[in-house]
Amino acid sequence: MTGQTPFPLDAVADLYRDLHAHPELSFAEERTAGIVAERLRTWGYEVMTGIGGTGVVGVLDNGPGPTALLRADMDALPVAEQTGSDYASTVPGVMHACGHDVHVACLLGAAAELSVRRESFAGRLVVLFQPAEEIGAGADAMVADGLYERIGRPDVVLGQHVGPMPAGLFGFHEGLAMAASDTLTVTLHGRGGHGSRPETTVDPVVMAAATVLRLQTIVSRETAGTETAVVTVGTLHAGTKENVIADTATLGINVRSFEEAVRERTLAAIERIVRAESDASGAPEPPEVSESVHFPALRNDPAGIARTRAAFEAEFGAGTVLDPGSVTGSEDVGVLAEAAGAPCVFWILGGADPTAFAGAASLEDFVEIVRTLPSNHSSDYAPVIEPTLSLGVRALVAAAREWLPV
Repeated sequence: MTGQTPFPLDAVADLYRDLHAHPELSFAEERTAGIVAERLRTWGYEVMTGIGGTGVVGVLDNGPGPTALLRADMDALPVAEQTGSDYASTVPGVMHACGHDVHVACLLGAAAELSVRRESFAGRLVVLFQPAEEIGAGADAMVADGLYERIGRPDVVLGQHVGPMPAGLFGFHEGLAMAASDTLTVTLHGRGGHGSRPETTVDPVVMAAATVLRLQTIVSRETAGTETAVVTVGTLHAGTKENVIADTATLGINVRSFEEAVRERTLAAIERIVRAESDASGAPEPPEVSESVHFPALRNDPAGIARTRAAFEAEFGAGTVLDPGSVTGSEDVGVLAEAAGAPCVFWILGGADPTAFAGAASLEDFVEIVRTLPSNHSSDYAPVIEPTLSLGVRALVAAAREWLPV
């Protein structure tokens, strides 16, 4: 089948707005998965649904050749949107604050383009729409649910993530590209009572406050200047009323690291500090520390990055591809590549308005402007629709054609 693309760019933009207005949390991407499956069937893909919960895979066989897997994630975040956009989330407290709606729209646009330009590639195209990236569980769930027993093993895993650098630029970094991430839940046990009689209690709020401050010393005093670690206490919950001293306090902690030795040392330091502060407070019970989410570090295949980067430079021109270095964000796309024994090639898609960078005269200016823009996971995060979407579609098509040459 050849002819006009059945999903022109204005339709991609309309779909993006619709997805953004109807975000769905991890493993609840039912509406999004339904849209994806319906579109892929229309374009002639063999479609499999419900993989790993709500995962969708489309397969397009186009003669002898290798297999390339293109991946997009579908889930949103528990964030209340503050962008003021006319297509803002209609779901209270839920938002596509990380750009996964961009990823889905771009991959569907690429799937449509490749379905009618089959003369431009040869082999087996797999488009995979993954649930639950935000909780680090979706890729594992799809693999555990027999993903590769159903579709075979790809020769490469390709994907992109939108970020706050100018639309029109692409970021490629070989080797260690994104950090490992660990999420811990810590429960500190005190002894509750009346706020007027603290001497009869063990106050878990004071215990938690001391713990939060002490945890900051792991990076500042236990991590070498040549190493990288991030320790963030993202949540702290305790108490029900201002004159009631609670029985417990709960901390939600996130750790980012690149090297396994640094990761293990940081996690051990957290547990040591938590237990020490509990003991110092005279807690009636030891604290509980549990890990709920783990992302492995993402490693991009050097040869795969070099090959794909060259294809992008040919497609988009010199100066459009840069190396952002290793970033402390995390991704589970590497799980798909590792399970397949295939190279991983994952790049950053610029999604910020290029006019915001008009005054940048140096790399330092560029970095400072990025620092001032709303980042992924912000309630104000809003990628510019164009040229982000059109370039995101072209990027995926160019990558697929590079790995599925005629």
